[in-house]
Amino acid sequence: MRALLRDVLGLPQGQVDAFDGNSPLFGALPELDSMAVAGLLTEMEDRFDILIDDEDFDGDTFETFGSLVAFARAKIG
Repeated sequence: MRALLRDVLGLPQGQVDAFDGNSPLFGALPELDSMAVAGLLTEMEDRFDILIDDEDFDGDTFETFGSLVAFARAKIG
């Protein structure tokens, strides 16, 4: 997930390495806007070979690094 955020959002490696489960994402990272969310979801589908429907996620999904990781783990199974 760190590599995905780094690649899609163009974040420096040091910044993503510092993320922990409570690190805020949406609203805290200027790079993470609604268009970037769409890009992240598409990249997650490609990298993790999963399908994400619109009803699968909500605003809480991107609230923290931990919530995003938990979402991806649940989708991967």
